[in-house]
Amino acid sequence: MSNSQGDAGASARREYERRKARDEEKLRAQWGRLGGLAVALSSERRSTQVWEKGAVGEEKLGARLDSVASPTLKVLHDRRIRRTKANVDHLVITDSGVWVIDAKRYTGRPTLRVEGGLLRPRTETLLVGRRQCNKIVDGVIRQVDLVRAVVGDVPVHGVLCFIDADWPLFGGSFSTRDVHVVWPKRLVKLLTTTSPHQGMNVTDTHAAIANAFPPA
Repeated sequence: MSNSQGDAGASARREYERRKARDEEKLRAQWGRLGGLAVALSSERRSTQVWEKGAVGEEKLGARLDSVASPTLKVLHDRRIRRTKANVDHLVITDSGVWVIDAKRYTGRPTLRVEGGLLRPRTETLLVGRRQCNKIVDGVIRQVDLVRAVVGDVPVHGVLCFIDADWPLFGGSFSTRDVHVVWPKRLVKLLTTTSPHQGMNVTDTHAAIANAFPPA
């Protein structure tokens, strides 16, 4: 993998290592000469573990995307959003447009709860198990808007890809507020079968996005 392409999960992995080192330093300071033993016997804090879990999810999906990369399907990983601390997990540029992909390694079944309709405003709530996940949909939509500002008329597709979720054997994928909610195999199918966009130049679009969103 080239440096310009980026390393999937790199920033999440760095944050995990930083938090792990900080936690161990606190234990050593607290326990003095027994600090090494305290570190060996203690469990990692949950707030630290989630960063490793997230890094593994991004690494898994990154490897899957790399396996289908080609001159007409170009992949960028872990891209920094300038002037923020945020990053985009994966960007894929194909002849159908740009795909902005947020990788999540949540447990539980992704479902869409729809309320309202004819007599009151329709609302959609993304659930993974019992976890309400509308905020991560909001995050993908913000990233899509940032990419659109770079590529102009090129179609930009938002995706939430749940790596280890409890997907059903049949069906299961859906969209909410124009964001696709899928698993890795379904994502690859979307990337490789969505109809081409007339006049799409994969190479030039890839270069523009790589410049606008540098490696994190």
